[in-house]
Amino acid sequence: MMEIKIASRTCPDELGRSRTFHYSLTVDTVESGAFSCENYGVKISEDDGDTAAVPGITTSALRIDELMTLLVEHGVGPASLRDVVDDWL
Repeated sequence: MMEIKIASRTCPDELGRSRTFHYSLTVDTVESGAFSCENYGVKISEDDGDTAAVPGITTSALRIDELMTLLVEHGVGPASLRDVVDDWL
């Protein structure tokens, strides 16, 4: 699996504490007979060590870009990543 850092974002939580999240794209290669394709996922890590990842979400670069933009713009953290992805799908 390859991991590509996309963005970092610092935002306050509900208690006003500053939290920094790092957003990464994960890329797996899926081979099937005579062809192969890339399967994209996302990973979010926080400076204090919390990390969450959801691999293999889509093979569409456009769709994963839409999801990554949503995650970064809304400051989604590791704890809520799975719920946001499930709702997005």
